Amino acid sequence: MLLSPLAARSYPARRARVEEDCSLRTPFQRDRDRIVHSKAFRRLTHKTQVFVAPRGDHYRTRLTHTLEVTTISRTVARALRLNEDLVEAIGLGHDLGHPPFGHIGEEVLDSCLKERFGRDFFHYEHSLRVVEHLERNGAGLNLTEQVRDGIARHSSRAPLPDTLEGRIVRVIDRVAYINHDIDDAVRAGLLHEADLPEEPMAVLGASGSTRIDALVHDMVEHSARAGDIVQGPEAGPAMKALREFMFEHVYLGPAVRAEHEKIAGVLRRLFEQYVERPELLPPRGLESQEGGRLGDDEAELAQRVTDYLAGMTDRYCIRAYTELEVPQAFAR
Repeated sequence: MLLSPLAARSYPARRARVEEDCSLRTPFQRDRDRIVHSKAFRRLTHKTQVFVAPRGDHYRTRLTHTLEVTTISRTVARALRLNEDLVEAIGLGHDLGHPPFGHIGEEVLDSCLKERFGRDFFHYEHSLRVVEHLERNGAGLNLTEQVRDGIARHSSRAPLPDTLEGRIVRVIDRVAYINHDIDDAVRAGLLHEADLPEEPMAVLGASGSTRIDALVHDMVEHSARAGDIVQGPEAGPAMKALREFMFEHVYLGPAVRAEHEKIAGVLRRLFEQYVERPELLPPRGLESQEGGRLGDDEAELAQRVTDYLAGMTDRYCIRAYTELEVPQAFAR
């Protein structure tokens, strides 16, 4: 397919460390493969999307969310004749830095770091740290500049990505999680289809697949005319209204918040334990040495605790907490 003049070009590869090009794969395809083969990517299968330890096999995890974002983003990129390889690499890598227990875990870890060290935690910044400093025992994946930019800026809290491909993933991340979380909330009995707000439903459609299809067509149509990644005057506000509804009734609703205190207790206890007893952390590797360049011993400790906790899966986090709090004779 002939790429649009607005598409990111695959060559030359802009990496922090120069590498020879591959005769079979573009630089962005190589980045995609490095992400898929990384340890952080494999851990996504055991990280919560919204529902903690759901009783059922069909709820989204952080991994299935990642795959859904990536496939929808590729559809948009192909329709606009943008670089699919770049979109795919960004989509697959965008949530590598998410801590256990979804957004609740991110909120608690951020709160702990603020209180103890006066610093913030944002999963999108940590995703960049994962690919730059933590993978391959501290060597990082040496991804291209465009992929790193798309990963670091995929959240609406960050500046816009430099490439249109990165901007696609940024919007589709919301498209995917809003609609798929509605599906999971209905499955869990937290919502009924009749509860959903009427106006967004009238604009986008009654089912998740219909809404995603409408949002994708809208984005392609309006972006093609604008020469940028944009949403239309009806679809954009409708999606925003759905997001606000989900925050009020699901993400910050009583059922999810009921688990918040339990999760907060687990993460806070582990955080305090590792801060007070850093010898319990894994041996210092190259990634810890990089963290130490932040200025002093306390900054290094903050980084090491952050790296360890954010890298945990839900079940590993619970196991670490159980080993800490429950006598081993009873934990077996």
